[in-house]
Amino acid sequence: MKLQLLWLALVFIAAETNAAKHGKNATIPALIVFGDSIMDTGNNNRLPTLLKCNFPPYGKDFPGGLATGRFSDGRVPSDLIAEKLGLTKSLPAFMNPNLKPRDLLKGVTFASGGTGYDPLTAKIMSVISVWDQLTYFKQYISTIKQHFGEKRARYILDHSFFVVCSSSNDLAHTFMAQSHKYDPTSYANFLADSAVKFVRELHKLGAKKIGVFSAVPVGCVPLQRTVFGGLFTRGCVESLNNMAKQFNARLSPALESLDKELDGVILIDVYDTLFNMIQHPSKYGFEVADRGCCGRGSLAISYMCNSLNPFTCSNSSAYIFWDSYHPTERAYQVIVDNLLDKYLSKLH
Repeated sequence: MKLQLLWLALVFIAAETNAAKHGKNATIPALIVFGDSIMDTGNNNRLPTLLKCNFPPYGKDFPGGLATGRFSDGRVPSDLIAEKLGLTKSLPAFMNPNLKPRDLLKGVTFASGGTGYDPLTAKIMSVISVWDQLTYFKQYISTIKQHFGEKRARYILDHSFFVVCSSSNDLAHTFMAQSHKYDPTSYANFLADSAVKFVRELHKLGAKKIGVFSAVPVGCVPLQRTVFGGLFTRGCVESLNNMAKQFNARLSPALESLDKELDGVILIDVYDTLFNMIQHPSKYGFEVADRGCCGRGSLAISYMCNSLNPFTCSNSSAYIFWDSYHPTERAYQVIVDNLLDKYLSKLH
């Protein structure tokens, strides 16, 4: 009897240890992501768009030094959140032609670099709109049902964590093309209302636990500082940051109201954390916040950030930004570590 009790205790300890190793949120079976380049792990690779990054030095800090189509030196938030949930260290892109049905079970990202809530944003860049990403999501669920059954598909829908991250490209680029119809406030409101509409559509398709990223201080990315921040000062562009704040101010109460209706919707507010990192980089262990590691760091992005550029830094972890628009893996890691546990607790 004592041996049986000892055996049961050892089994229990092993189970607890395994759960701890895979994170306290191990009950979440999959991570399913929608959005833009912040979350894209390679969906743009096969699109007829100029906005690609499946070439060196992108991916120089990714395992194996592979340029996978992630807009960073290494992994991106899709990967880091998946790892924190105990699912996988790298979340696959849905458009990856080598994906097998079993690869879908722990989740995928439908995100496409250069997209936005405004349908015009995706059209301009020839990428996948967030609305078309919902169409691919329907295909994903159909594939799960076909290969693993209705019950498994329902379990994934009921218990997975769904993440939505967009708005930066709308605010930084498309607004100018839409300025004949909108002023900064009305455009930010239009985007926030579109985000709420997207969440409603996602919920109709079965998603239950949905986290929506806030806008970031897009006026502080190196590219915007170079173009609009003053020739010598290269300061943050307040007008862009104010639009991002307006987007967040409109989105926050709308999602709070939606959560009361649907139960399981949260806003993941990354604005203050990233802004504080940019204003006080040394506090977080960074040395450079106003330019990227790749090239000279002021304009280089996509094909301008390439292996022929001799100015790329050797220590990307000292930089908040990898290229002139996207953070480094280390910066992403700081953000995920600072925020994820806080927001996931609201969904349990």
